[in-house]
Amino acid sequence: MPQSQAALAPPTDETIEATDIVERFLIASMVPDPETAASFMAADVAITFTGGRKFKHPRETTEFNAMRYKWVKKKMGRTDVSAGTGETIVYNIGTLYGEWHDGTPFEGNRYVDRFVVRGGKIVQMDVWNDSAERLLIRNDIEA
Repeated sequence: MPQSQAALAPPTDETIEATDIVERFLIASMVPDPETAASFMAADVAITFTGGRKFKHPRETTEFNAMRYKWVKKKMGRTDVSAGTGETIVYNIGTLYGEWHDGTPFEGNRYVDRFVVRGGKIVQMDVWNDSAERLLIRNDIEA
């Protein structure tokens, strides 16, 4: 069976800039440096984490992550970009690695982050990952 051939548009200044903004944001987030991360976001950014948790500033996501993990980082796998009218959608896909609060290390925890970039700022961020599934397994809960 032949592999799908996606029609790829050549990168534009807008898509290159949006990718750079998102990747710089993610790097700052992993330090963690929520104030630098916030510099890449609009003042009225809408952040939605796994489970539908809503946040307004990277400081809040850093606090949430500190409740869930002793520490966590991203191994960025790929970035997919789609130009729109007046905005660019950026997907960053990879895996999380780090340590649970009991000192147990983890890796290979899949994530997908979706960003909407408008006017040189991230205006929306949606986050999905397998952490909840992994916590269920660690606690012998079958769901």
